[in-house]
Amino acid sequence: MLLNEQGARQYGGGARGCRRLEQPKRSLSGMERTTRREQRKEPAGRILISGASGMLGSVLRGALAPRGAAILQLVRHEPAGREEVHWDPTASSPLSEPQALEGLDAAIHLSGANLAARRWTAQYLREITASRVDSTRGLATALAGLKKPPRSLLVASAVGIYGDRGDEALEEDSQPGSGFLADLCRAWEESAAPAVEAGIRVAHLRFGVVLDRHAGALARMLPLFRMGLGGRLGSGRQWMSWISLPDLVAATLFVLYTPSLSGPINLTSPNPVTNAEFTRALSQCLRRPAVLPAPAFALRIALGRMADEALLSSTRAFPRKLLEAGFRFAHPSIDDALVELLRS
Repeated sequence: MLLNEQGARQYGGGARGCRRLEQPKRSLSGMERTTRREQRKEPAGRILISGASGMLGSVLRGALAPRGAAILQLVRHEPAGREEVHWDPTASSPLSEPQALEGLDAAIHLSGANLAARRWTAQYLREITASRVDSTRGLATALAGLKKPPRSLLVASAVGIYGDRGDEALEEDSQPGSGFLADLCRAWEESAAPAVEAGIRVAHLRFGVVLDRHAGALARMLPLFRMGLGGRLGSGRQWMSWISLPDLVAATLFVLYTPSLSGPINLTSPNPVTNAEFTRALSQCLRRPAVLPAPAFALRIALGRMADEALLSSTRAFPRKLLEAGFRFAHPSIDDALVELLRS
C-alpha cells in the first residue's frame, strides 16, 4: 500500500469547495522546475512530437522550447520547414522519409481522433481505433528500423483501459477492464511492441480527464455551470480520475527525463473524485448552483454508447509510479486545480 502526503490510499481527499482555498498562483515554469531533468541538468535533446498542435502537444512544445530542446513535429500537411516531417498515420507505412527521424533522443506520440467529436457510430469507432492503434504501430516500427533508434518513446493512452470498476482502487498493475475504451487502450499499448523489441524505453501515458479552462471537458462544462444549469451526471457516484493540464505537462516531462519509468504510468491526480464531488466543487468555485442533474437515460439517448463508457463509467485510478518516483503535483486536489485554472 502506498503512503504519500499528496494522496495514495489515504487515497482520499474529496472536494471541499474551492472558495476556501487561498493557494498562491504558480506559473507553469515553476511547476516544471519539479522535474528530474532540471534536478539532474540533463540535456533537452532532439525530440519528435506527433499531435503537437493538440491541447497537450502545443503546451508541451512551449515547455520544451526554453530548455533548448530541438522539436521535430509530425504533420499531415506539407511541411513548412525543417522542423516538420510529413506523415500519413492512416497509411501502412506512415513515413515516406523515415531517415528524417535519425538522430532523435526521444519521441512523444500524442495524435488520435477526438473521442467526443462525434456520436460513436460504427464507422467513427473504427476511425478512433485506427488513429491510435495503426499510427502507433507505424511510428513504433519506423523508430525501431532506424540506424540509431531514440532512447525513449512516450505514447498517449488513457485510464479508460480499466473500464467501469466502481469503487475499486486502480494502479498500473491492475488488470484491464472490458468495453470499447478498455479494448482500444489495450490494443493501443500493444501496438508499440516493435519499439519495445528494439530496446527503446516505452512509456504508456494513461491520461485521466484533463482539466483546462480553454479546452477539453472543463471548457465544455463552464458555460452551463456559469449559467447555473450544471448538475451531476447520472447518479454522480461514478469516480472521475482527473489531472490539471499544468500537472499533465509537468508529469509528461518528468517521465521523459526519468529513465527508470517505463510501461504503463497513470497520469492522474492522487485524489480522484466522484462526479457529484466534482460538480459540487465546480459550482462552489463559480458561486453558482448546480441543481439540474442529467439523468442517465437522457445521456444515453443523446450520446448513445459514449454516455456509458465516457460519462457514467467509474474509474478510480491512482498514480503510484509517479509518486514512488518522486513526482510532486502542483494541484493534488480538485479544489487546488479549479482555483488555479479558473483564476481570472
